[in-house]
Amino acid sequence: MSEEDTLLQFPTDFPIKIMGQRRDDFAQTMVDLVLRHAPDFKAETVEMRASSSGNYLSVTCVVRATSKAQLDALYREITAHPWVKMAL
Repeated sequence: MSEEDTLLQFPTDFPIKIMGQRRDDFAQTMVDLVLRHAPDFKAETVEMRASSSGNYLSVTCVVRATSKAQLDALYREITAHPWVKMAL
């Protein structure tokens, strides 16, 4: 399998769930990060959910993915961010 082999067909709408400690600027920071890789992302479509304890926040962004390389770069930047605990 080559680097570009994937089961996805592009372009495609691709949901990314980002989880981290709840803080006032977490959602906006994640939206800004997503916009660097998917400039056509619509921030008003973000879905947020706090954990039952209220200590964590999940932010779901559905991006219009155009390539595997785009998604790989986005996931690398998300998971490298110090506020992010997990990204799916």
